[in-house]
Amino acid sequence: MPVTRRLTLAAAAVLLVGGCATKGAVRRVETELAVLRVQTARQDSARAAELGRVIALQGRILDSIAASRDAVRQFRLDTAAELLNIQAQLVQVQELTGQSQRRLSELKRQLDDRQERLATDSVPPGGDEAGPIPTATPDQLYQTSLQELRRGSMGTARAGFQEFLGTYPTHALVPDALYFVGETFVRERPDSAAAYYRMVVSRFAESSRAAEALYKTGLLAEQQGDRAGARTAYQRVIQQYPRSDLATLARDRLAALRP
Repeated sequence: MPVTRRLTLAAAAVLLVGGCATKGAVRRVETELAVLRVQTARQDSARAAELGRVIALQGRILDSIAASRDAVRQFRLDTAAELLNIQAQLVQVQELTGQSQRRLSELKRQLDDRQERLATDSVPPGGDEAGPIPTATPDQLYQTSLQELRRGSMGTARAGFQEFLGTYPTHALVPDALYFVGETFVRERPDSAAAYYRMVVSRFAESSRAAEALYKTGLLAEQQGDRAGARTAYQRVIQQYPRSDLATLARDRLAALRP
């Protein structure tokens, strides 16, 4: 029964008994009223405490929402700044790539001019000998391609090395050029990289790049989950190139692949 109604009934009872009520009855009514007041005060206090907790919780939730909004706003600002930075870097990369491709094109044109002059060995009209024609040497083409590889311009480096291989198929740097073509494929096309590494090993087993190419073949096989193929490659490194630094690395990889 609600407290207010109980108080009302108690008061009514006192009025009904009127003058015939004993002192003891009056005291009991007063006592009950006092108890009801205490209980009401406790209930009000409990409600107030609960309300305070609800308000505090609501405040924390609102603070959390505000903090989340600030974090999202800052994240958007940071992301926008990072995107601008990436775009600027892409522009720089495009500019550098364009310069590299123009350099390779220039070297190729110089090579073509040189071959044409050697083939015709002609003298210009008027009897004067032709002046010296700037030419790109095999080393220049190779070094330019290697620089592009080290700068991360894989496509440009690959084109340069392949141009070198096509123009100078008997040059002493052919094993190195084949190896570096494989390097340009490692991330995007591991199978093509492995094919070029195997080409170095099969065609130039005595070259300084053979052991490295064979070891890289093992690494690629291991990365692709081909543990048997990796073991075979590492064992060949140890057997065919026992005094090379790669043999030590191959032994470490074999130890790591043991069940």
